[in-house]
Amino acid sequence: MSSGDSSDDYGVRLLNPDGSACEHVDFPALLGVEELKGCYGAMLRTRHLDEAATALQRQGELALWIPLRGQEAAQIGSVRAATPTDFIFPSYREHAVAWDRGLPAVEVMRLLRGITHGGWDPAAHNLANYALVLASQTLHAVGYALGLQLDARLDPRYDAQAGAPAGPEPAAVIAYLGDGAMSQGDANEAFVWAASFNAPVVFFCQNNQWAISTPAARQSRVPLAARAAGFGFPGVRVDGNDVVAVHSVTSSALARARAGEGPTLIEAYTYRMGPHTTSDDPTRYQPTGEVDHWRALDPIDRVERALAPVCDAAWFDGQRAEAAAAAARLRTATLALPDPAPDAFFDEVLVTETEEARAQRASFREYRESFQV
Repeated sequence: MSSGDSSDDYGVRLLNPDGSACEHVDFPALLGVEELKGCYGAMLRTRHLDEAATALQRQGELALWIPLRGQEAAQIGSVRAATPTDFIFPSYREHAVAWDRGLPAVEVMRLLRGITHGGWDPAAHNLANYALVLASQTLHAVGYALGLQLDARLDPRYDAQAGAPAGPEPAAVIAYLGDGAMSQGDANEAFVWAASFNAPVVFFCQNNQWAISTPAARQSRVPLAARAAGFGFPGVRVDGNDVVAVHSVTSSALARARAGEGPTLIEAYTYRMGPHTTSDDPTRYQPTGEVDHWRALDPIDRVERALAPVCDAAWFDGQRAEAAAAAARLRTATLALPDPAPDAFFDEVLVTETEEARAQRASFREYRESFQV
């Protein structure tokens, strides 16, 4: 789709770029002023943490960083639609999702500093570890959702006629993926399985329009949300820079999933305002005019305009100070992380280390020692 000014191009919208509210026949705004203020604080904090992490990588403190600038509304709006019992399967750019879910910010740094193989305990926050292999998490998510179905059917409160649990708090699953992952076989297989078994899963695609340097328009001749129809479940495009609309659409999709009505594909139409990773140079392929257009649609500025009539300058200053303090704490915590032993990447690969693995470890140590004088 083009980057034109028609709101139809962007999908469901409840908050205009100038901060004014609008209505949609199918998706009412569910965020009150206090909730919107909370979203603003979370989005602003995310941006400061993201900038701090980028600086840390440039200074050699991280092996890599995956920026998310411009996608704060898509992530905060969607994760705040989930309940604590819902399970989330991120890709590798969902830092705002992880942080807002309660994961300490430094845990993501631990992963990208190379200190840990995986990351964190998924059960602690109902948040799976990052998936670097494109779309692999979509299959994991559907498998987990099918497990939720089986558990529900073993529950004595299960309503067989409705096809859903009759007890309180049924759970659903969110799987995050990007526009590039939509071209992967794993994603399409996940859609087939989810549709075949009416799995309680929401596929949340952040279409930031660039799969590294490949534009989304080259990957699909139709809006990505339209692909859902071919698999037999609903697809919705939402303005990914509108936190109110993202929250409403995701809340609706999760409610469908929990009620036993099956999967939904959400396409959050947004834009990646930075590089794919810190090893990428987006100026080689992103048109300057396109970047300028989307910079004017900044999701944080949009919420600030919406809150301006009800929040004074002191409140905004306080939010900025809190975000800056969070970034400073992240920097301090990251710099305090220990450097792993050079051969630590051999640890915990296998429950019982094999002779072959021991030989590889010994060979690596011998190689390193050959450089020592």
